[in-house]
Amino acid sequence: MHFVRQPNSICSSRANMILPPALWMLGMLTKRAINCLNAAIDIYTDMGRFTIAAKHHITIAEIYETELVDIEKAIAHYEQSADYYKGEESNSSANKCLLKVAAYAAQLEQYQKAIEIYEQVGANTMDNPLLKYSAKDYFFKAALCHFIVDELNAKLALEKYEEMFPAFTDSRECKLLKKLLEAHEEQNSEAYTEAVKEFDSISRLDQWLTTMLLRIKKSIQGDGEGDGDLK
Repeated sequence: MHFVRQPNSICSSRANMILPPALWMLGMLTKRAINCLNAAIDIYTDMGRFTIAAKHHITIAEIYETELVDIEKAIAHYEQSADYYKGEESNSSANKCLLKVAAYAAQLEQYQKAIEIYEQVGANTMDNPLLKYSAKDYFFKAALCHFIVDELNAKLALEKYEEMFPAFTDSRECKLLKKLLEAHEEQNSEAYTEAVKEFDSISRLDQWLTTMLLRIKKSIQGDGEGDGDLK
């Protein structure tokens, strides 16, 4: 079914917004693409088709991520997408969007926002037999955000996560956190680096984890600016 507002307009000629490939390929037209997608979102929300509107918000977020490099706006569209998915009870899709928000929020040093999302998603997944294995990753990331803000916060958060999700205690992530907390308390950058290297030898660190771990390491006394290396 096609909805037509202005037959001669590329932005509103069809509600499903199948756009010419060139519109996506040319950087100069990315803002026009966003306008088109926003027009489609208006149509679909009027129709009550929020799942499709959510998908369009994700597409806009991806344009802001890769083409316009405006992370704040990307976050806003991921959040809107998550809200629509929640309204449709598509919790898995909502969580995927929220995790993107959390990752970017932490990169922008909006740690409290990231913590709240990671804790929320972790709590939502830890009782799901199919998803509970991922809960440890979310609590791990939340603890790292706490750690950057304050060592004591990280200790208290770690205790809370172990109480909430006992399986977390035996995870490699939890064991790493305890080693990092000990190294930080002793202001021992070598012990910190060794713990990270040991973890990385089994579970490769991605760019996000590397960034967060470096921010924590720089707070250890005597570990000046250095070369930004964990190894």
